[in-house]
Amino acid sequence: MKITRIEAWPVTLQLAEAYAIAYETVDEAANIFIRLETSTGINGYGCAAPSKHVTGETVEGLLKAADAIAPSIRGADPLRSTILMERLKPHLKDQPSLLAAVDMALFDILGKTANLPLWKILGGFRDRMKTSITIGILPEKETVERALRWKGEGFKCLKLKGGNDVESDISRVIQVREAVGKEMELRFDANQGFTVEDSLRFVTETRAAHLELIEQPTPKGQPDLLGRVTEGVAIPVMADESLMTLRDAFRIARRGLADMVNVKLMKVGGISEAIQINAVARSAGLEVMVGCMDEAALSIAAGLHFALSRPNVAYADLDGHIGLMGDPSADAVILRKGTLYPTNKPGLGFEPKG
Repeated sequence: MKITRIEAWPVTLQLAEAYAIAYETVDEAANIFIRLETSTGINGYGCAAPSKHVTGETVEGLLKAADAIAPSIRGADPLRSTILMERLKPHLKDQPSLLAAVDMALFDILGKTANLPLWKILGGFRDRMKTSITIGILPEKETVERALRWKGEGFKCLKLKGGNDVESDISRVIQVREAVGKEMELRFDANQGFTVEDSLRFVTETRAAHLELIEQPTPKGQPDLLGRVTEGVAIPVMADESLMTLRDAFRIARRGLADMVNVKLMKVGGISEAIQINAVARSAGLEVMVGCMDEAALSIAAGLHFALSRPNVAYADLDGHIGLMGDPSADAVILRKGTLYPTNKPGLGFEPKG
């Protein structure tokens, strides 16, 4: 089996509802789909979700990079994915989401060749996973209304965004807890918007709301601040933007900068890298959440297959596809009352229609 062609094309998806986080407002998601064609007729599919703020990538840059790596891919054996990914890493060190898309496509080919869903090939620890649903920065009344709506649709876990105004964030968290009751899990993500002092105050004054965790409260460029929050609060602190590479995972673990890490395929470069980062986290006793950007269901499926395969992946925040209008890969995952299921078709479980 040989790779005969790589094709990449952009798809811009409008969000049914725009949302705001600490550093931007989002109303659309640009994804790049790739297809690896092989000499046997089996095609592998992947998806990249570039983010200027998180990964420093643009759609235009990724499309140029996809053209540039085509000669390195053409003629390669897709079942020897490790050597192929090592060959590509130097060329895509600044395009982790494209590296992730290629990695997905190679795993997709492996699963289709074996006629097995990828989560089983990777280890098959569980067959479904609860996901949180995110509520962006909204006025208090609208935040509560959104929380009740998601509860009514069966979600068991909410993630509230904040980081612009600690006073407002405290009030919104308390009001949401009162509205949704004690059983709903609540997480909070400051997206680097807090100081250490803000973080300590926020955790203290929301103690009655029983938050499950606080995610990336301080700026990623100042890791010592994250460590100070971790030492100073009584709830788990999760590193997100601070974790981009395997080396970052090692530094966070070695210095005890966080209690948990958010592994996003788009940040780290795919399932292969996620598996290694997860091993570092497990050895250090750090819990892992698999997260996402604003991603089409195809790359959400890749994150899910990874999450299902590893026992210490304790949390999933795989809601980036919810509300994307016109997603061509919408049926790549199954969502029922806040729980994600794989399609159990071979590979990542996706083939384009038509």
